[in-house]
Amino acid sequence: MAALNNRQTRLSLVSSVYKKSQVTQIRLRIHIPKCYLQAPVISQLISAYGLVVNITKAMLQPNTNGEGCFDIELRGTVSQISSGLAYLESLNLRIVGKPNADGDSWFC
Repeated sequence: MAALNNRQTRLSLVSSVYKKSQVTQIRLRIHIPKCYLQAPVISQLISAYGLVVNITKAMLQPNTNGEGCFDIELRGTVSQISSGLAYLESLNLRIVGKPNADGDSWFC
């Protein structure tokens, strides 16, 4: 698992696709700092970028020292996923992902 830091890395997390319009998915862990806990970060992925978001795990206060953490699956086109990841990066969130969404289960 690697932290995302640029467009090339974002696209390498997207499953192998042959057409940009083909639907694919990725799995991520998003660490949300205290300053964004009341912001609609995940709902923006749905409304602004047209992604299907499945929250598979959520860790919120009081066990996280004020930081939230979500394990999510994003489903959409390569373009949608790339735009959604760029949005998350613009917030300076720590993002961890696994390139093979079809592989075995994973834990961070």
